[in-house]
Amino acid sequence: MKILHSWLREFVDVGADVEVTGEMLTKLGLAVEGVEKVGSAVAGVVVAKVLRTERHPDAAKVIRVFVDSGDGVEKHVWCGASNMTSGDLVPLATLGTTMPDGRLIGSRGILGIDSQGMLCSSTELGLGADATGIYILPPGLQLGADVFAALSVESDHVYDLDITRNRPDCNGHLGVARDVAAFLGKPLCIAPGDQKPQGAPMTVPVKITAEDRCGRFNVTVMSGVVVGPSPQWAARRLTRAGLRPINNVVDASNLVTLELNQPNHAYDFESVKGGFTIRLARPGETIETLDGTLRQLATDDLLICNRAGIAVGIAGIMGGRDSEITSETVTVALETAWFEPLGIAQSVTRLNLRTEASLRFDRGVDPHGIEQSVGRFAAILRESCPQLVVHSGGTDARTSALPPKTTTVALRVEQVERVLGQARSASEIDKLLAPLGFAVSGTPATTVNVAVPSYRPDVTSEIEVIEEISRHIGYDNLGKSIPKSPVHGTLSGRQQRRRLARQLLLAIGACEAMPNPFLAPGDLAKCGLDESTALRLSNPLVAEESVLRTSLRHGMLKTIAYNQSHRVNDISIFEIGHVYPQGAEQLPDEYEALCVMVAESDAVKAMDIWSQLSSGLGVGAQLRQDMPPPGFHATRSGELRRGKILIGSVGEIDPAVLARYGINGRVACVELNMSVVLADEPKTKSAQQISKFPSSDFDLAFAAPSSVAAGVLSKALRQAAGALAVEMTMFDVYRGPGLVADSRGLAYRFRLQAVDRTLTDAEVAQVRAKCIAAAEKLGASLR
Repeated sequence: MKILHSWLREFVDVGADVEVTGEMLTKLGLAVEGVEKVGSAVAGVVVAKVLRTERHPDAAKVIRVFVDSGDGVEKHVWCGASNMTSGDLVPLATLGTTMPDGRLIGSRGILGIDSQGMLCSSTELGLGADATGIYILPPGLQLGADVFAALSVESDHVYDLDITRNRPDCNGHLGVARDVAAFLGKPLCIAPGDQKPQGAPMTVPVKITAEDRCGRFNVTVMSGVVVGPSPQWAARRLTRAGLRPINNVVDASNLVTLELNQPNHAYDFESVKGGFTIRLARPGETIETLDGTLRQLATDDLLICNRAGIAVGIAGIMGGRDSEITSETVTVALETAWFEPLGIAQSVTRLNLRTEASLRFDRGVDPHGIEQSVGRFAAILRESCPQLVVHSGGTDARTSALPPKTTTVALRVEQVERVLGQARSASEIDKLLAPLGFAVSGTPATTVNVAVPSYRPDVTSEIEVIEEISRHIGYDNLGKSIPKSPVHGTLSGRQQRRRLARQLLLAIGACEAMPNPFLAPGDLAKCGLDESTALRLSNPLVAEESVLRTSLRHGMLKTIAYNQSHRVNDISIFEIGHVYPQGAEQLPDEYEALCVMVAESDAVKAMDIWSQLSSGLGVGAQLRQDMPPPGFHATRSGELRRGKILIGSVGEIDPAVLARYGINGRVACVELNMSVVLADEPKTKSAQQISKFPSSDFDLAFAAPSSVAAGVLSKALRQAAGALAVEMTMFDVYRGPGLVADSRGLAYRFRLQAVDRTLTDAEVAQVRAKCIAAAEKLGASLR
């Protein structure tokens, strides 16, 4: 919402300091997003008279204009516009003038003929929004005079306010001024309106069939209208507020909308004198709106129709093309109404048609401020139409949907203190709210009744009344306090375990990486994963970031490749982030994942990392090597499973994948589904009795078929060793001479220890024999 400083000062004395006013508006909750200075004079632009115009036979797009700037010397100017005639007064930017857009006016020639300046449009001077032609100045101005001084143009400042939906009254200058006046404790001066009808009764019948959508529909007839340009001050004010001046009737309507937050529409009386009908659209009905667009309507769209039932406007949004004001209009029917906000908002969204009127109607306007807006419209229009007659007998149709003039909200005095931290008596509350139009009554000690005016439809509950009180006390004056809670803040179990995982990885020397979570097409296939099920963004900022990742692997491999290309080989990194594999109904099955990679390392390192994570987080899983994970080494990797649930992968990255990234050596990798891992509640660790007796160690080496996984053999040996085995590790893998084909040697070291005795040689031999027997059942033989 654009608020003019000069316009605001007509309602309340805010002084000349723009910065102070801007800070005050922000304190009131009307955030100032920017302040722009407008109307600054452009030195060197003078009043000139057009003497004659000529067309050059070799210049099709420009004409020659000869002007007199008051010194009696004929000047020649090339011009692309042709809307001026002999005798017109126009603004001439003389040689050496610097225009607002930074252009320096110099002697530039066409066809060898120099131009002695430039004729300006109102847009180029910041005096209007019409850039289609040269600005024709009012007659009677002194030639050679400064254009800005001759037009009495003064600079102004425009505040760009961020008006939230809960402050519909501040979509007009009056609503903002009311807040400011209450905050400053100064009187609010409202511009007088032309309230007294002077003409004979002229009534326009109104029939409302959609009574739940239209609460009030007022029509006032005004004759003696002469359609023409608006006064300079009105056109300039509209331009600075961001609207284009059209004619005096439409401009008066727009000024009332911006000033009083009361949208209205002036119809040509001849097109609607038979009466209005407010109804819902029929199936398949269309209307051509003022912007020249033919719009297809839905049965929920509210229409304003003439006596013949033909739509002349979309209620609360835009008028129809057939009822617009023309140069022949001499009598207007001014419509001012109140429409149900939700229905207007739905039509705006469906039609994709947002206007100054719809902005206000779908947030709520004052249903009882119509008389004031009609009077203000007449007062503004009378300046350009001295013979204007406001006729009595206007129609004011109302339905049960019309909101009441005031609504009452019960306010507990003690609740004000509880919420704001400051005690306020009923009299103090009344002093704060009265300037806003609120009336306080009731029992001062306990509960008071607050009558809320109709122009504040946003205030419907006790807490909203307290918000009004706090705004006018001043948020800076409320003080600061920290809420007290009996519960101390703490990390959740999931957060604690995630933090522990990071600490474990940092302890083993890994650095956390944060690659881009979006991938380019082909990145998943590059690291050996299926890309056909990956989800793609329909509107990515760049094509290289259009695929949602299903694995953290690509970013990690890309990081390793980058470091190796810069001669950094000692690389150990990890990432904890979200991945987005495709789920049911094309929606992503998002979960949190962990990926750890170590360059120049093999599967033994990967198993060591998994072992430390498993021990530290208290989680376990079965290692399955019968189906290597995609993108991993075919024989040096496996899946981590809990029954049918896949929780991760461990091993080495496929050499073919590494080659595609240009990575040298092997890369150990551990991937985990952290959403599953973090959801586990680890078992509480209990104290273990420490044996005081000596341990007994022995080694066993087996020749195992390649089809028997080392993990399967290790599990069988541990079960066979039983409770006496306090430690068992595989310390060697051998492939070479002395072994049968398709087998390898696996060597294990066992440590036996009892908590209550020293083990005998027979007990050690018995455990050893059980281990050998368990290995032989799997096809392994003792070497």
